[in-house]
Amino acid sequence: MTSRTIPKLAIIIPCYNEELCVKTTAEKLLEVINTLVEKKKITPDSYLYFVDDGSKDKTWSIIEELHKSNTLIKGTKFIRNFGNQRALIAGLESVREIGCDCVVSIDADLQQDEWAIEQFIDEYMNGYDIVLGIRNDRKTDSFFKKFTAEAFYKTMKLLGANIPMNHSDYRLVSKRTLDIMSAFSEKLFFLRGFFNEIGLPTTHVNFNVKKRMAGCSKFNFPSLMALALNGITSYSVVPLRFVAVLGFFMALFGFGIGIETVIEKLFWHNSPNGWATNIIVMSAFGGIQLFCLGIIGEYVGQLYREVKSRPRYIKDIELL
Repeated sequence: MTSRTIPKLAIIIPCYNEELCVKTTAEKLLEVINTLVEKKKITPDSYLYFVDDGSKDKTWSIIEELHKSNTLIKGTKFIRNFGNQRALIAGLESVREIGCDCVVSIDADLQQDEWAIEQFIDEYMNGYDIVLGIRNDRKTDSFFKKFTAEAFYKTMKLLGANIPMNHSDYRLVSKRTLDIMSAFSEKLFFLRGFFNEIGLPTTHVNFNVKKRMAGCSKFNFPSLMALALNGITSYSVVPLRFVAVLGFFMALFGFGIGIETVIEKLFWHNSPNGWATNIIVMSAFGGIQLFCLGIIGEYVGQLYREVKSRPRYIKDIELL
């Protein structure tokens, strides 16, 4: 581990319709920054960077007012909603251009403990380039959300993308990490997989999750499912191998049924009975084939979106 100088910190806060939270969030995070500056753990020019992901409420106008009162509050507004992952990527790319030594990403509702940032900085000073925030438990989640989250992490691990359990997008990364990230040109970028596989010195910090201060979560089941599918198709080809293996065994099973039919006809002069069985087998095989086509379709769709090479996001306004 190399020794480091006191870093300039940037904090990224992606927002979507967070007018009830954004002002309080800015005040609390500025308090964290001021405390860390007083402790001489970060430089006085450390700043906040809000990314308004096409909000339809007053989120952006509040950010503009905050910027007028304090130039350490910066931000950008998307021309429309592009999604949380792209908002995070925009924030990471923007603070790299503005300048920083390390950057922390955190949700706008501040359910993640903002004071854990001090521990992130301590680990950065110990020489780590990536510090992952790992939540201690999921007591604030509903049963359904807890079940689907655990299923996601276990599925990703089974498919080869070994993402730490209970890590979302609360993390610190160094400028060195941002420089490496800039070399990756793929449009559908799955950040959790990227930071896990990059190979830089990595550690983690545990934190507690609080209740949301206001409003409701903007994540729903379809958006979480899209994130999971993007992660799987970005970092694993195991599903495609599963399709190949399943196809082989289906063909083997069909070959066995064919041999049985011939034997019954030659030796017992019987045509195999079981109209209902045939219908069930045909329906099952048809469903399996459609399922396999769906898996292949996800990968084809991923390639289709990458080949078109459309921009990840479009900025409308930026405050520096």
